[in-house]
Amino acid sequence: MEDGHLAIDLVAEDRIRSLNREHRGRDEPTDVLSFPVDGADRAAGPRELGDVVVCAARSHDPVEVVVHGVLHLCGMDHETDAGEMLALQERVMDGLR
Repeated sequence: MEDGHLAIDLVAEDRIRSLNREHRGRDEPTDVLSFPVDGADRAAGPRELGDVVVCAARSHDPVEVVVHGVLHLCGMDHETDAGEMLALQERVMDGLR
């Protein structure tokens, strides 16, 4: 992807728990949630990737969870791939360190 926009929202544990329950059916707080706006197959122009919602209180590394959320917005899913997303996440983090 060459160009895109996203929003990052920092929230408390009660808010991320509510979002996790509403959108994923999991009644528990989590570290990060991603809400895509446009599809990964969008053809031209800058993408409106979506929102990354972070609960810093649940994160060991808020920067890493933002990277994780952005990769989800780019269409990756560690729950269904063969390790590609988490490997890319690690490469990105290595580049940021």
